Amino acid sequence: MGTTTGATAEVQPERLKKLLKDMVDIYSPSGKEEEILQFSEDYLKAAGLKVKRQTVDENRYNIVVLPPKTDEVDLCFVGHLDTVTAHDLDDFGFYEEEEKVFGLGSSDMKAGCAAMIEAFAVLAQKMSRFPSVGLALVVGEEEESDGAKTLVREYRFPWAVVAEPTNMVPCLGHYGYLEVLLRTRGKKAHSSMPELGQNAIESMLKLLLDVTGYATSVSSGLVYNIRQLSGFPGGFVVPDTCEAWLDLHLPPDSRMDVLKAELEELVENAGREIKALDAYIRFENTQSGYRISQERPLVRKLREVCKAMKIAWETQDFRSHSDGNVLWGAGVDPIILGPGRLETAHTPEESVNFNQVVQAAQLYLNFALAL
Repeated sequence: MGTTTGATAEVQPERLKKLLKDMVDIYSPSGKEEEILQFSEDYLKAAGLKVKRQTVDENRYNIVVLPPKTDEVDLCFVGHLDTVTAHDLDDFGFYEEEEKVFGLGSSDMKAGCAAMIEAFAVLAQKMSRFPSVGLALVVGEEEESDGAKTLVREYRFPWAVVAEPTNMVPCLGHYGYLEVLLRTRGKKAHSSMPELGQNAIESMLKLLLDVTGYATSVSSGLVYNIRQLSGFPGGFVVPDTCEAWLDLHLPPDSRMDVLKAELEELVENAGREIKALDAYIRFENTQSGYRISQERPLVRKLREVCKAMKIAWETQDFRSHSDGNVLWGAGVDPIILGPGRLETAHTPEESVNFNQVVQAAQLYLNFALAL
């Protein structure tokens, strides 16, 4: 099917902005997406689209939009409706400053979801023949990706576009992700007599120096973040247990098994070298990275669409973890491409340039029509 251009297939910026405002003004942290789900489902049905619910748990579900006469698609547009928790429950909603839109989830990723919904609303209104594309709005990405995991258990599609914030730069490579738990044990004692015990937090700090030193010394581009550090028990005592949670992000071509082996060896050696240290490591969550060739036919088609829209063709690797990792593990080839910048996500200053949201909606629409 050829690309339809001109007034027959144009997104509507004013409608899109109202949609984005309504979505941002709905508080939808992971696990509490019920209101945004109902709003999105009603909006899509009102647009005349075929909408299905896919149950994730007792109160939550994915929204799946399919062509009128089939449940099979060649490409699925995927977005997550959940956000991180609000920094300020009294001030998380939509507001504008010049060309920027601010608010919780504005960049990650309600702007991308709104752009996809707008593209599908145009498809429903303007197309006598619906292209072989679907839309999946999922839950839980900011926590366990339970929505994406449920999606791929029932639906099969070879390609996906995931609307994470990439500043509209297509990401054909995706970092892998490794969630690590470190634990140290010591000896409890009265807080006024620390010499009689062994402080597990002090042991953990020494261990973390070794781990972070290793992470910065490797040349593979490994990115780490110490997400949480906790000592137990609380109170006026020397803590005898300490836990640290680390997020490790690996470039697409990295060997996850090699990294795990080297970390296990490092912790084992630390247990021998630091006096009386009982150190433990466990890998909680592993998601493989990947890289897609630019020579794939669908990638070449996307490049043609970008060229027609005068969008410079540049590609990069998506540095965070996302539902793209889950899709890749299920045999899907996901391209990460959406409005907004990753560096503003999860911050009190989260924002997105609205002109870029309009550009994203038009790109999604043109790409669907070009298939």
